[in-house]
Amino acid sequence: MKSEFKPAVYAFVLLVSIVSIGIIGYMIIEGFSFIESFFMTIITVATVGFQEVHPLSDVGRVFTAFLIIFSFGIFAYAVTTFTRYIVDGIFRNYYKDNKVKKRIRKLSNHVIICGYGRNGKQAALNLHDHKEDFVIIEKNESLVQKIREDESLLYIEGDATNEEILEAAKLESARALIATLPNDAENLYIVLTARQLNPDLLIVSRASDDHSVEKLKMAGASNVIMPDKIGGQRMAKLVAEPDLVEFIEYLMLQSHKEVSLEEISCENLAVCFADKSIKELDIRNVSGANI
Repeated sequence: MKSEFKPAVYAFVLLVSIVSIGIIGYMIIEGFSFIESFFMTIITVATVGFQEVHPLSDVGRVFTAFLIIFSFGIFAYAVTTFTRYIVDGIFRNYYKDNKVKKRIRKLSNHVIICGYGRNGKQAALNLHDHKEDFVIIEKNESLVQKIREDESLLYIEGDATNEEILEAAKLESARALIATLPNDAENLYIVLTARQLNPDLLIVSRASDDHSVEKLKMAGASNVIMPDKIGGQRMAKLVAEPDLVEFIEYLMLQSHKEVSLEEISCENLAVCFADKSIKELDIRNVSGANI
């Protein structure tokens, strides 16, 4: 049971318990029927002030007095708890999380993004532009809430270093994993776990310093990226070779708009293209594309 639902469960159990005590009490003390006892208990617990079902004996009045005393706090606690769950959207989030989990269970050949910070968010945007299926794993509640607001995103709230969370993201059927956490030790643990669970997985990891790069590769990372280093190199290149950098960035970042860059494996070529040279294919004249 999720920890955020424990107060609601406690409130429900207490409410059911006090109602049950009231029903049994009226049936034994006053000899009321079940329906009469239930009605009498509800109007007493809810303090709505309806007239008694039947005149009460002295023992029945004492029982009713104690029932009011004990039930008042329980009823107020239950109403407050359930109201908070509705107002804060906890029930709504739980329902949406379950819908997302059902969609995730149907995925295969997808990408898993661990962390939705600056790097994780950028990775998600680019994968979305390329129409790639992906799942985001994030443990920060405020970030998860932002992810929930986008109906197109699939996500799991949890710690990506947890093996069960990775399995819930269908790691065994994924084709790639991107570890973007700011902590190199956590990324290292993710890489080790992911490589063990899926030996054929393409793993790209973030690193904060040079010492972590080799460790991450030894752990099983296919590629290791240092965002700070790349950012510094890019700024230097913009000074030294601005036109070249802008052209390359245009091709990379605007590929989904005016220019489309695609990678096609020779193994996936149609039979009519097999065993032919690039010149023989005459792709530029046929389609306008360059190789």
